[in-house]
Amino acid sequence: MASRPPTIDEHPDLQTVLTSLTDEDCRRILSELSEPMSAREVGEACDIPLSTTYRKLNALSEASLVSDHVDVSDPGNHTTKYVADFDSVTVELNEDGQIEVSVESGVAESEHMLSPRWGEVTQKS
Repeated sequence: MASRPPTIDEHPDLQTVLTSLTDEDCRRILSELSEPMSAREVGEACDIPLSTTYRKLNALSEASLVSDHVDVSDPGNHTTKYVADFDSVTVELNEDGQIEVSVESGVAESEHMLSPRWGEVTQKS
């Protein structure tokens, strides 16, 4: 398993993950997030009001299913971009009879964490 950003929990709260995965809007958002998108782009693609989109993206982030990064590719402007950030979700019964959930991610490449312009900035420094 690849390393995850420190803000992403491999073992998020069971209820948070299950609630997100059973929510129709959240599932629709996850299906659209194959590449980084702004909240506005997500809302338009999913036909969801922007305020609802932000709430759903927050829930998905808390469930460790979505990560975000700031895109500064347009000088003077920045936009938060969101991307689905998991390969699998596992729900299992542990040895103590407790249900556990784990979120595994293969997304560790910097393109999901930094703007594509980051390379240009570091080369100019």
